[in-house]
Amino acid sequence: MRLVVHEFLSLDGVMQGPGGPTEDTSGGFTRGGWIVPFAAAPEWGAAVTGWFAQADAILLGRTTYEMMYPYWSAVTDPDNSVATALNGLPKYVVSSTLGTADWAGSTILSGDAVEAVTRLKAAPGEELQLHGSWRLARTLHNAGLVDEYRLLVFPVVVGEGKRLFGERGPATGLEVRDARILDGGTTSLQLGPAPFGQGGLEVVEGREVLVDR
Repeated sequence: MRLVVHEFLSLDGVMQGPGGPTEDTSGGFTRGGWIVPFAAAPEWGAAVTGWFAQADAILLGRTTYEMMYPYWSAVTDPDNSVATALNGLPKYVVSSTLGTADWAGSTILSGDAVEAVTRLKAAPGEELQLHGSWRLARTLHNAGLVDEYRLLVFPVVVGEGKRLFGERGPATGLEVRDARILDGGTTSLQLGPAPFGQGGLEVVEGREVLVDR
């Protein structure tokens, strides 16, 4: 399976607590709910629905699992395709502390996260989808296991909070596989890993020239 990471991001890269003030208050975070002003724009909701339509299995960190389980397991509307996917697909929870996983179809992956996800990727299927799960997303990015990023970037600066990419992570190039501006100004990005490149400008015979390094 391909590992595809899905995230809501602010313009300054924050992914913490997008859906509500109490969604994730760890670290004293008080700015949750920053996507709510964009909720009336239907195109980004349709984009998320399209994400889940491609999933074969769901991968979550413990905190995201514990946040999503009580909400989505209570959504039984058969017309809600996101709930149908989350409740019906296999779910894998990476945790060294979780004792049980009561959400139907859930399996706890203990031990080394990189090894566990590497084994999952070798299983049959098309897409293993990671949603939220800040720490796990960073770990898998740093290990080079992510095959694609699907990001919704909202036109808001949160100013603090957990960010998808850390300040001291590996340098990574990205190829743009799809990019669209949705209603309300949200940007939908589909990105794949690519070599990291560097270069600069030099003056050669009086002309500026781009030089790759």
